[in-house]
Amino acid sequence: MRIVDIRERAVPLNSTLSNSSFDFSEMTTSVVAVITDCVRDGQPVVGYAFNSTGRYACGAQMRDRFIPRILRADPASLLDATGENLDPSKIVACMMQREKAGGHSERSIAIGTIEVALWDAVAKVERKPLHRVLAERFNGGKIADRVFCYVGGGWYFPGQTIKDLQDEMRRHLDAGYTLVKMKVGGLPLSEDLRRLEAVLQVVGSGDHLAVDANCKFDRENAFAYAKALAPFKLRWFEEPCDPLDYGLMADIAQMYDSPLATGENLFSTQDVENLVRFGGLRGDRDVIQVDPPQAYGIAQYARTLSTLDATGWQRSGLFPHGGNQMSLHIAAGFGLGGAESYPGVFGDFGGFADDARLTEGKLNLPERPGIGFEGQAKLYRIMRELVA
Repeated sequence: MRIVDIRERAVPLNSTLSNSSFDFSEMTTSVVAVITDCVRDGQPVVGYAFNSTGRYACGAQMRDRFIPRILRADPASLLDATGENLDPSKIVACMMQREKAGGHSERSIAIGTIEVALWDAVAKVERKPLHRVLAERFNGGKIADRVFCYVGGGWYFPGQTIKDLQDEMRRHLDAGYTLVKMKVGGLPLSEDLRRLEAVLQVVGSGDHLAVDANCKFDRENAFAYAKALAPFKLRWFEEPCDPLDYGLMADIAQMYDSPLATGENLFSTQDVENLVRFGGLRGDRDVIQVDPPQAYGIAQYARTLSTLDATGWQRSGLFPHGGNQMSLHIAAGFGLGGAESYPGVFGDFGGFADDARLTEGKLNLPERPGIGFEGQAKLYRIMRELVA
């Protein structure tokens, strides 16, 4: 078995939404196809992935460094012990040749996206859904029937009214979600509180609502929001400050008793270890939200989990960032707290399989081999163009 080619292209998200820190009008994502010579059901096995959302396409690094290193390597050196399937860890090691320590995000997203596509291929070779492969390799084969999903919603839109926001949240509840998230920090505190109170009228209590500040606040504003949000006892308060300001995060944790969440903008195991060591987070309640395709991929995420397991961190407090099928499989395979969902945003890149079913806040697991992008018709059409 060998990798025949790896192809990438940048695709615009074509979105008008915004959070408190930036809008997505220029946002792109890299779509990747790993083409192999292994044949299943009469077709070559192709692994697909994209680099999640919130970070721009990273094709330059792929084309200039990482794809050539893989294609120059001895094909046998990239296989697992059986010689019949790819070994993503060996292939990441190949990509990391001659790379300097640190500076993770310059390469972690490009490497991670290719790595997740490799796992799609690995699972297809085994004729299994990815969550089952991950559970067998990393979680003693344990897997739940369904995965809890929450909505990453409540974005700021041009001309949005309070009624628009309430209507959005009603749609999410009607669709079967039991936890929704909304943005804060894009308006003055008093206006954000009016928005929050309006959403609480729809969802009923803080247990069903989280808020996300997208790293917006300095110390003064982080404290002001923490103080104002505390009485609502929200499910969590996400990214109140710069993701690497562990000192400020620790100070916020000292004054804010309800759960905090962060991690989507950390790109290495060492970053997460430093967060836990210095960020004041509490393993019995706080939430860590690493985005695996942006942080070197699934095998590295397994190492991050081992680091967190050693600290006693509860896996129920781990929610991979990104409302897509990649994160769904990762949450299921590793037995995590749940996954995010982006209904109605990010165009063809948001959401799950077309036949996915959500009941009581939980999503059924896909049984297609691999990640199952083939069951997401509009997104798969984009991916298939890479191999046409």
